Amino acid sequence: MTVLVVGGAASGKSAWAEEMLCKLSGDAPRVYLATMQPFGTEAAARIERHRSMRAGRGFRTIECYVNLSFADVPPGSAVLLEDVGNLVANELFDPAGSGDAAADTVVRGVEVLRERCRVLVIVSNEVLSGGTAYAGDTLRWMRALGEVNIRLAALSDRVCELVCGIAVVHREGVC
Repeated sequence: MTVLVVGGAASGKSAWAEEMLCKLSGDAPRVYLATMQPFGTEAAARIERHRSMRAGRGFRTIECYVNLSFADVPPGSAVLLEDVGNLVANELFDPAGSGDAAADTVVRGVEVLRERCRVLVIVSNEVLSGGTAYAGDTLRWMRALGEVNIRLAALSDRVCELVCGIAVVHREGVC
């Protein structure tokens, strides 16, 4: 089962996605697939906040900043991929990333994960509803992430959007 969870900044999507994974995982090993690179104090604080949110819930953390296809995720596990926005940025802008092939690389990586996992809950940022009055690399990232979100929604069994901490179901299932 694959669940895509999208939402704006501070919408509650991370906590909700974690809870959903815990409900769906059964006895499968839980894996938190972290994509945020620890650049600076703000990033470090955010990473620590997410670690404390899942403390004591049986998660093994795997850090994967690029090349999701190669993440060492145990077969049959329940995976929380947090988050696609970071992953797309890493693929676009990190020298080890895939550059202009970022969207394809991320989607291919998710397809590999889907084959390997029992449950995959994917967290992503909502983009482009506020327009495209951006330029340069910001617009490049937004367009790539928008494309990835569309493609991941097509692959997912459930698609939910978090608005003010409330799940709005866009595709089937009990979110």
